[in-house]
Amino acid sequence: MAQYIQFAPSILAADFTRLGDQVRAAETAGADLIHIDVMDGRFVPNITMGPLVVEAVRRVTSLPLDVHLMIIEPDHLLEAFATAGANRISVHWETCPNLHRTLQHIRDLGCRAGVAINPHTPAAFLSEILHLLDAVLVMTVNPGFGGQEFLPETLPKIAQLASMIQGRDIRIVVDGGINASTAAGVVGAGAQTLVVGSAVFNHRQSVLEGMESLRHAVGIKKPG
Repeated sequence: MAQYIQFAPSILAADFTRLGDQVRAAETAGADLIHIDVMDGRFVPNITMGPLVVEAVRRVTSLPLDVHLMIIEPDHLLEAFATAGANRISVHWETCPNLHRTLQHIRDLGCRAGVAINPHTPAAFLSEILHLLDAVLVMTVNPGFGGQEFLPETLPKIAQLASMIQGRDIRIVVDGGINASTAAGVVGAGAQTLVVGSAVFNHRQSVLEGMESLRHAVGIKKPG
């Protein structure tokens, strides 16, 4: 299973005084995607970044940009994020009253489509839209802030989703509290893409050292 695991460093934890350098370091260290957390101060109690940041990151990396919209009424901004360079856009089940339409719009814009669910949202709520999904993003903390501790009660939901999507080309993404101690558990439950923030972007070690620690935790050898 480990050979299919992707790592998506989240720039929410990066040093924004040298964001370009940190994104390049993540790419050099073997990241598969760059994860961009967008928060509006309404759906979650924090405000982060918008299309201009996505556009800036697009200029410094060739990696796919994985944009996670933690915002109310995301439909109004889908085109702006797609134009800025997003490759995959994930919206929250909790914010989309017309989710089929929203997902189809993302696809029509040329992006891959994902749905994120909060820790309290049942996996079964996605059963009617699996055919429109390229990814399911399971929040393994309550959204809004980086650096939170992983919620182990989300592991059964990851396993349930893995059973639900068996045979479909849908990636299970996990986001929140993922580090060298928790990575193996989520992979064992069925996660395929690991969003990693402070485990990679921190002052204790280099980005490369952080990525190598995560790869070692899930049994992946250094690339190349």
